Amino acid sequence: MSVGRIIQGPEDVAEGAAWLAECDPRFARALAETGELPLRRKPQGFDQLLSAIVSQQVSTASAAAIWARVEAAGLTTPEAVARASEGDLRAVGLSRPKMRYARALAEAGIDYDALAHLPDDEVIATLVAVPGIGHWTAEIYAMFSLGRADVFAHGDLALQEAARILFDLPERPREKAMREIARDWSPWRGVAARLLWAYYRVAKNREGVR
Repeated sequence: MSVGRIIQGPEDVAEGAAWLAECDPRFARALAETGELPLRRKPQGFDQLLSAIVSQQVSTASAAAIWARVEAAGLTTPEAVARASEGDLRAVGLSRPKMRYARALAEAGIDYDALAHLPDDEVIATLVAVPGIGHWTAEIYAMFSLGRADVFAHGDLALQEAARILFDLPERPREKAMREIARDWSPWRGVAARLLWAYYRVAKNREGVR
């Protein structure tokens, strides 16, 4: 299987957005409200996944503070995490479960360069095999670190809620329903996610929800 389309720059996002708008007038309406969509590309590698683990179930501010300590301690490579003692990891703010997940990631032996050349489903399968990495984290990595144009975070609550509002659904679609709905957005599901995240912010601001 081939890797498929890779989002490299803003022009790719714009192409995907135009395709979605042509396919569904509701996307066209949402795009008119959101304006240009962000690229949201990130680097590849161990530190990006470790940062995602650090961010789980804590506030944005807490995650940023912990990650700053992780970086300051030089614990951003598999080798450094594998060498670190429990005290070292505790000192930067990692909970016991996150220490276990960080070590599991460090010991997973993921070839990040090779990962970039695998099909989407193999990327997801490789990542979710690591304790502490669920489908959401794996999909986010595929979308933004690898630039996969046709990956969607089906379990993301904001995407589900944005779909409910935009498509006037009776209730927020859960992950299984979201997978079915998003099939029609292939091969640009990654851009559909960007559009729905942007629309979620617009819709919530319009409704006065913070």
